[in-house]
Amino acid sequence: MELISSYGVEILGMNRIFEPTVKIFREALAFCITALENEWENIKTIESAKSRFNYCEHLLHNTEKNKAKYNFDARFYKMPCYFRRAVIQSALGALESYHSNLENWELTNKGKKPRLQADRFAAPCFYKGNMYLHEDGDDYCYLKLYINNDWIYVQVRLKHTDLQYLRKYWDHLTPSAPILEKRHGKYFLRFAFEEKMILNNTEVYDQTVCSVDLGLNTDAVCSILKYDGTVLARKFINFASEKDQLYRALNRIKRFQRKHSSQNVGGFWAYTRRLNDELARKVANAITEFAAINGCDVIVFEHLDMQGKKTKGSKKQRLHMWKRNMIQDLVTHKAHRLGIRISHICPWGTSALAFDGSGKLARDESNHALATFANGKRYNCDLSASYNIGARYFIREIFKTLPVTVRSQLEAKVPEAGRRTSCTYATLCSVAT
Repeated sequence: MELISSYGVEILGMNRIFEPTVKIFREALAFCITALENEWENIKTIESAKSRFNYCEHLLHNTEKNKAKYNFDARFYKMPCYFRRAVIQSALGALESYHSNLENWELTNKGKKPRLQADRFAAPCFYKGNMYLHEDGDDYCYLKLYINNDWIYVQVRLKHTDLQYLRKYWDHLTPSAPILEKRHGKYFLRFAFEEKMILNNTEVYDQTVCSVDLGLNTDAVCSILKYDGTVLARKFINFASEKDQLYRALNRIKRFQRKHSSQNVGGFWAYTRRLNDELARKVANAITEFAAINGCDVIVFEHLDMQGKKTKGSKKQRLHMWKRNMIQDLVTHKAHRLGIRISHICPWGTSALAFDGSGKLARDESNHALATFANGKRYNCDLSASYNIGARYFIREIFKTLPVTVRSQLEAKVPEAGRRTSCTYATLCSVAT
């Protein structure tokens, strides 16, 4: 499979110098979107991406053999050719996305009708050799920028530690043309790296699985399982100090809003979101590292769909800040780079059912992480859920490999295996024997 990763290299000490370039790029993008939208009926009939791009360039750019329909060159005088091509590519991507969303809306008629937004917060791409020059080993590069009504090369200094990271971990791949990016008041050059990865193809009976239960009290509980129910390792991942820092920032926002209403808290929320994103990255790194150390072939998550669910009380804000999807996306990317597969199972009942098959459990009111089973046993609820997650994955995969007759015999022997939402760790042990 093809895997694309990206990394942003910080530009040091030069922020205002990019403003005219970004401004003229966005003006040119708005001009192209408006012009190409008028010609979309003809553009959409062209199947080849290269032919479509050439057709759009002929519409906009004057040459000796061609008189453009739209006077782009007069409006944006002396704009470099590669810069113009980056604008056209961005405009085509915006129009394709808009018309695709419009077609889906016309079919379903759900939600608001999509609108074409010409003014976009886009940033230019600096093509190598024409807009971007850099020699290996240097901590600076040259970018062609719009300064004093002219396009000239400007030397910019890049962060040394970022370049060291790229040379150490990404030197074996060829980076793409960098895209200018602005984050937290700083400018970055974002490079993309494309690599081909081969995921493992281990048989289910030889697989080692890392089942992950993402939670609010404990960030993640991981269990390493084999197909017969053998538990090889367990780990509780909980970044208590980071969560404490996050909750302190949320309380600071509450106190500020009580005194000054909900206005002027954008900076507080931006800081809080950065803390939350960093917490998600640390959790994802810990999960992937634990799976890789134990030689796992698959990482199993619950398919968590919170759309339409409403929560009241003290848990509402914590649930709102829960980065469950971001953690799963980061783990997916990191695991695929290591050749590890990702799988998802239905989450119904994984936390509500005891792993030993004794039925529903009752959570403690004082300590929500602990639970009491129907047989009186007290156990960690999240650890029990991680056992059930891994068990449901193995039951599903084992049943896929069995003939219909053998599967029906197993379902007769273990009735709860026929209904996946009632499967627990005890069900897997019964099926494996």
